[in-house]
Amino acid sequence: MKNILVINPGSTSTKISLFNQEGEEIFKENISHSTEELSQFNSLLEQGPARKKVILETFKKRNIDTNSLKAVIGRGGILKPLKAGIYGVNDKLVDDLKHSLIEHASNLGGIIASEIAKSISIPAYIADPVSVDEFTDIARISGLKGIERKSLLHTLNIRANAYRYAKEQGKKLEELNIIVAHLGGGISIAPIEKGRIIDVNNANDAGPFSPERSGSLPNAALIHLCYSGQYTEKELIKLITHKGGLVSYLETNDLREVRRRVEEGDEYAELIFEAMCYQIAKEIGAMAIVLKGEVEAIILTGGMSFNEILVNKIKDRVEWIAPVTVYPGEEEMKALAEAVIRVQKGEEKVKIYS
Repeated sequence: MKNILVINPGSTSTKISLFNQEGEEIFKENISHSTEELSQFNSLLEQGPARKKVILETFKKRNIDTNSLKAVIGRGGILKPLKAGIYGVNDKLVDDLKHSLIEHASNLGGIIASEIAKSISIPAYIADPVSVDEFTDIARISGLKGIERKSLLHTLNIRANAYRYAKEQGKKLEELNIIVAHLGGGISIAPIEKGRIIDVNNANDAGPFSPERSGSLPNAALIHLCYSGQYTEKELIKLITHKGGLVSYLETNDLREVRRRVEEGDEYAELIFEAMCYQIAKEIGAMAIVLKGEVEAIILTGGMSFNEILVNKIKDRVEWIAPVTVYPGEEEMKALAEAVIRVQKGEEKVKIYS
């Protein structure tokens, strides 16, 4: 039986998995890259050949023949805004990944997938990158001409769990109105209308605060901070995307540590934890308005949804809108493999990147 190779490059690791056509994971490997190893490269793009070499060496060690592969899929990088779904990797897509305005490890996913696939004449894909944009025109309006609301979200995990819910209900995703909240280091809360993600809080600069991100901030106060002389532009961006949220208030991004403090009677930690739950619930409520209240289900997913206390506090505020289903964690590798399987079964068509 032919298998599917999944490649997910991170900043200091390259995850690979092999799935059969039934969606069962045959093996997985998390290949770590040391600081010393990566320091010899001037850019992420230059790391591509070395990472590909390590993948092929791993196959050799496990006695896996690349000719046993039917397809290769890589984590989608930061591309231009596009529709959700699975894309065949073509020369234009590779070129855009190589010249992306934002350097991100995931950009290597499609590039490496393409090179391995070409060498054995099989198709290469990416699926549901963070730049998926299916906004309605009205959702783009910000309130200040010249500044447009942009779509940036955890598309892969959101869509994977939307499909999972639809399958469990014996329905097609295109029949459903649901809200999916990805709760991790960053938070994306997306209303899905008949299979289309028609709005979302930009996970980097809007919506609820998260373990590391500040979420929406009062405009005037933020402007004053920009001109305070305390920070450079780069430092301020890092402040709101990596040092905001729980890190800013409690100096930790570990939800377990926050809960430990609360259980030990730390009233301030309890206030901040409650505020995060409150803001998540409030954003879910806003997305229910986007769907005009016609919501079949609310799905909570991502790493934070393992925390039962957080889940229950959110449920307490939003369950009147719709039943809440919890799918803890994120299975990005499985989600990528399942995208290929949907294509092979004729359930989804491959989109052409142009």
